[in-house]
Amino acid sequence: MADETQQPTPVFQIQRIYLKEASLEQPNSPAIFLETQQPSVDVQLGVEAQSVAEGIFEVTVVATVHTKIGERTVFLVEAKQAGIFEIRHIPQEVLQQVVGIQCPQIVYPYLRANMADLIVRAGFPPVHLAELNFQAMYEQQMAQRQAEAAANGQAA
Repeated sequence: MADETQQPTPVFQIQRIYLKEASLEQPNSPAIFLETQQPSVDVQLGVEAQSVAEGIFEVTVVATVHTKIGERTVFLVEAKQAGIFEIRHIPQEVLQQVVGIQCPQIVYPYLRANMADLIVRAGFPPVHLAELNFQAMYEQQMAQRQAEAAANGQAA
């Protein structure tokens, strides 16, 4: 009887971290290298997650860095850094937090390094992505989803 009440041991393991996709565009090279004006830098970040098998999740952190001088693009870099994680025997509400917070925190440093390396290899000074608070990002997304659900519920 003791075996029936015993809960399975929670499992969290990194199976693999990999660069899923990377692209670089320099549409105004080589002329853009002669510019002396500082470019504006726009950074967009996102997190994607999907279940790929029972207890196996792929979590992808996506970054886009677009630099411009006026209306001319200096460079546009997009990269997707992903990780495959085995996550089992964890309550659903905790699972969502692990996939939405802990997994991106593990993947993100690899993305930062790959983005900086790609930009330097393109001949530009590195752009170092800032540290991120994935917990705050997750909480903001959850609040936004709840607000949208409440708005849809009232409109229906």
